[in-house]
Amino acid sequence: MGNLLTLQDIEQASKNLEGVAKRTLLEKNLTLSEKYDCEVYLKREDLQQVRSYKIRGAYNKIFSLTQKERDRGVICASAGNHSQGFAYSCYKLGCLGTVYMPSTTPKQKVAKVKMFGKDKVTVVLTGDTFDDANEEAKKHGERDGLTLVHPFDDELVMAGQGTVGKEIHEDLTEVDYLFLPVGGGGLFGGVSSYYKQKSPSTKLIGVEPEGAPALQKALEAGSVVELDSIDKFVDGAAVKKVGLKTFAIIKDTLDDLIMVPEGKTCSTILELYNQEAIVVEPAGSLTIASLDFYKDKIKGKKIVCVVSGSNNDIDRMGEIKERSLVYEGLKHFFIVRFPQRPGALKEFVSEVLGPDDDITRFEFVKKNFRESGPALIGIELKRKEDYAGLVERMNEFGINYTTINDDPSLFEFFV
Repeated sequence: MGNLLTLQDIEQASKNLEGVAKRTLLEKNLTLSEKYDCEVYLKREDLQQVRSYKIRGAYNKIFSLTQKERDRGVICASAGNHSQGFAYSCYKLGCLGTVYMPSTTPKQKVAKVKMFGKDKVTVVLTGDTFDDANEEAKKHGERDGLTLVHPFDDELVMAGQGTVGKEIHEDLTEVDYLFLPVGGGGLFGGVSSYYKQKSPSTKLIGVEPEGAPALQKALEAGSVVELDSIDKFVDGAAVKKVGLKTFAIIKDTLDDLIMVPEGKTCSTILELYNQEAIVVEPAGSLTIASLDFYKDKIKGKKIVCVVSGSNNDIDRMGEIKERSLVYEGLKHFFIVRFPQRPGALKEFVSEVLGPDDDITRFEFVKKNFRESGPALIGIELKRKEDYAGLVERMNEFGINYTTINDDPSLFEFFV
């Protein structure tokens, strides 16, 4: 494990962050502890000044630069949280910064970057993914002599993120399992460096979004690989490739990796809000969402989940609820071609739908000659077990239909 950051690196980062990054709560969650029959502690990085742990790495990097480097300016690329930490750091340290963000970044995150950076930061929206924005940021930085503050593939950034692990260990010395979200790998690289030296018996579990399995593919290949495409929904952890420096650490420190479906993160977001009044973004829900896939291993154990961020755009809540319903098997979409005879739609509603089934979306696919064209129908069920009966009745009544949920390309196109 020669690639690990030193304990001195992380101790120094902790000193650098005094008065800037909060020492966030490590609190036992009674609901989750009872649900999984173990002790579940949440490291609440969602309560940071910029509502994510990213302030730690960004500030440590910029603080560690020479005054000459700061005077020339700094630049970064980020899907949101790193850019907020970067902007806040620029304002606190009085240096000019440029932030490249994907054009798909939620408006709330863009607004927060501008708020934290004030007159010290310029925002540039470009590309569809972090990787696109990062390429442009690197070109700009090289052209103008600006220091690149990478969101994860940098030792000083990782050391800053590693202070999360230092605080957890100081507050709770005995931890059986530590669950960490993985995007580019900066948090895992920093925290695992600390834990493998201070508490090697603790199992370090990485959690990655199923639609952006950059770490999983790198582990399979034995080296960093770039994915052709990713699901950008879990934007705080959706990257096409992990960092070279982070992977060099992770491959030696990772004890297990869990892939979490995007729909499961949505269900977890809603549960945390409704049951605990905790607001998290999709990436912030990853570790808690992963517990369902690890429940047999953690019984009777003491575990910590890092809640990485809460920068969620309220405009996304409709999509979050819908993705959750689809994942839980409670919402289904069909293309239905009704028979060309009077009363066909009425028959569908009265005979095919179950007593608790509800049509939540209905629209004809064609703009012209609607009566002779197919219709897109969204049906919400009260219980996922009702789906089998719905399909049985559609077949019984000779309904010509196409299921959309099971076809990713159709689902993305219509829903």
